[in-house]
Amino acid sequence: QVQLVESGGGLVQTGGSLRLSCAASTRTFSNYDMGWFRQAPGKEREFVASIRSTGGTTSYADSVKGRFTISRDNAKNTVFLQMNTLKPEDSAVYYCAARRVVVVSYEYWGQGTQVTVSS
Repeated sequence: QVQLVESGGGLVQTGGSLRLSCAASTRTFSNYDMGWFRQAPGKEREFVASIRSTGGTTSYADSVKGRFTISRDNAKNTVFLQMNTLKPEDSAVYYCAARRVVVVSYEYWGQGTQVTVSS
């Protein structure tokens, strides 16, 4: 079982930045692909970004490309999401997720952290 704990959410003005962190409770963090998802009120959860276990390959939703950057520190069992040029439509609860590299679907989820972008 892997526990994921997100932090770094908050209230920011349009155009501002936030950095989310997700700490994983596993000794084999480097065996997991990691992802960030978000869910706004009344909407389905959507993919934001992902990073492979070794950190060599990343993927982004079109809506955040060029503004968000996902990264990881395998020595600290942590994945990050740097969010720049934030827009009100980025407001949502952001979730961290993990999956073993041999699995297709994400297996473990954090409790989420709220990001609110004021206009």
